Amino acid sequence: MGAKKRAEARIDELRGLIRHHDRKYYVENEPEMPDREYDQLMMELVELERDHPELVRPDSPTRRVAGEPTEGFATVVHSVPMLSLDNTYSADELREFDARVRKHLPDEDVDYVVEIKLDGVSVALTYEDGVLATGATRGDGRRGDDVTANLRTIRSIPLVLSGGRSRARASRGGSRGRTTATAGTIEVRGEVFMPRSGFEKVNRRRKREDAAPFVNPRNAAAGSLKLLDPREVAERPLEAFFYQLVPGSAGEPATHHEAIGTLGELGLRAVPEAALCADIESAIERCEDWQKRRRELDFDIDGMVIKVDSLDQQRRLGATTKSPRWGIAYKFPAQAETTVVEDIVVQVGRTGKLTPVAILEPVFVAGSTVSRATLHNQDEVERLDVRIGDTVTVEKGGEVIPKVVSVVKAKRRGRPRRFRMPDSCPVCGEEVVRPAGEVDLRCENVACPAQVKRSIEHFASRGAMDVDGLGTALVDQLVDEGLAADYGDLYGLARDDLVELPRMGERSTDNLLSAIDRSKGRPFSRVLFALGIRHVGVRVAEVIAGRFPSMAGLRKATEEELSEVDEVGPVIAGSVRAFLASPENRRVIAKLERAGVRMKAARARGAAKKALEGKTVVLTGSLEEMTREEAKVAIEAAGGRVTGSVSSKTDLVVVGNDPGSKYRKALDLGVETIDGKGLRKLLAR
Repeated sequence: MGAKKRAEARIDELRGLIRHHDRKYYVENEPEMPDREYDQLMMELVELERDHPELVRPDSPTRRVAGEPTEGFATVVHSVPMLSLDNTYSADELREFDARVRKHLPDEDVDYVVEIKLDGVSVALTYEDGVLATGATRGDGRRGDDVTANLRTIRSIPLVLSGGRSRARASRGGSRGRTTATAGTIEVRGEVFMPRSGFEKVNRRRKREDAAPFVNPRNAAAGSLKLLDPREVAERPLEAFFYQLVPGSAGEPATHHEAIGTLGELGLRAVPEAALCADIESAIERCEDWQKRRRELDFDIDGMVIKVDSLDQQRRLGATTKSPRWGIAYKFPAQAETTVVEDIVVQVGRTGKLTPVAILEPVFVAGSTVSRATLHNQDEVERLDVRIGDTVTVEKGGEVIPKVVSVVKAKRRGRPRRFRMPDSCPVCGEEVVRPAGEVDLRCENVACPAQVKRSIEHFASRGAMDVDGLGTALVDQLVDEGLAADYGDLYGLARDDLVELPRMGERSTDNLLSAIDRSKGRPFSRVLFALGIRHVGVRVAEVIAGRFPSMAGLRKATEEELSEVDEVGPVIAGSVRAFLASPENRRVIAKLERAGVRMKAARARGAAKKALEGKTVVLTGSLEEMTREEAKVAIEAAGGRVTGSVSSKTDLVVVGNDPGSKYRKALDLGVETIDGKGLRKLLAR
């Protein structure tokens, strides 16, 4: 046997051994080999593949951390929509769900599967002939981000399914286990999460590096999957469980419970503790049991999932436009703990809003330690009658945001100190005002350091200019060191100044400057949102940019013209005009313009007027030719704008099957109507 053949045989053997031990360690939790010996196998494989690059395959275990940074994420269209489950919060609501199921399945036995509901990030993986092909986030349920490179770094996700073309061989006297056929396309769905132990380790490291800690494990997992460099993702302790074999996949079983077993046979880490229940009362008992035991796990769960077991019954039950009729989520009540209010301080946001914040004696609530909780405004402080020194009940809204729910007045001792909002800004000292009709106090000094910091942070955020690497700690440094007085100064930052900042260095500096330079090409609507105009969120910014597609045009728009735009109105119009009339804001916008930030909406290259340019379109009924989401995307690409209601300003109503009152209103108003085929023809012009 020649040298190359020997190398090829050894490479195949090493890949099989490593996959076998990956499964034993990460999926079955039954390691058979010391870490050092495993590392030696991996090092040998890396060296052999380096010497024989022609033998490297994308499904090799060495490819888990070899991906290069990407410029962004491509979009994946899900073969079957990833619908979200309806929520219930009581045993009676679960019984109502059972009654609806049985109404649609009269005289049939119905079994349920009860699973833990992981608090992570939903993903869909597609395997072709046993090899991982694509992995995507849930997105809007129909389309998600292609995060294949990031998912490859997660050790509990096999690159090759058991029974695939590179099936793991036996190791050290081990025998081949039962395998499942993997020919064809297999799609599975599951949840990526970060265990609490890993979350705490990551946050300890971030604090040492003076980076903002993650709020909770779900936030950490979601942020990790959005990183553009897979090598960074590989350093995060992410794991995955899988709970669905998508209908139509090769080897689909007859029941959901069997499908969970099949996932395990394929080498995937199936969701643990799934139980088959003969009736809804058994399912309820299971939910209530796990509500008491949830803290036994090293990962967060926020409820349970109840699913009809028979896949045939699932198909016949079907789904609404948003949720399947065969499954439901039972959400646990928010966890609450008591602690003491040590102080109440005031923080200043990017719009100048003053917010009272309770400083708490640290307490562990729903998976993380809580030491601060917002009190919103003076009215809320008085409603709760919360005072410094009080014992209070704290819970997390949506299991995420800490909030003070009530004061335990039976534990009030002595004369705890009342809190009053200040008359001046605690940061800059300027007098604060309470605008007419509002409950919030505001600092109107646009040069206030607190506002400057938070406005820069907003400008750089993912939904705005998306400047990767510009987080809270670095923004604070830039302002405190006098390197940035507003977000316009970001585009004039000097490399030599940045390198000298603590914890920056040459690589971090170059990455930051590249991210700032890339942000110049963000769409005009994103720029509008990034400016931080009060009341102008992502959607309103898109609407305004659609009507006034350049900064020059927007500056000329009167308050009346702005208020006539659907979804804008007089309050937002007044806010936009006031912002653009401010000399300080004009100065900052001029900095952005000089830096080359995009200040007008891009038109399609070489395009004449689009088929629906400037038209307002309403969809009603279900379309056979495309989904409503697909129709919305196509209409917007053709220059139109989709709204939810028919009015005299509507230009066109697209009518599908079973149209509702919108169709009748269109006829009454004399608005033009077309069906799905007509829309197709119109878009093809």
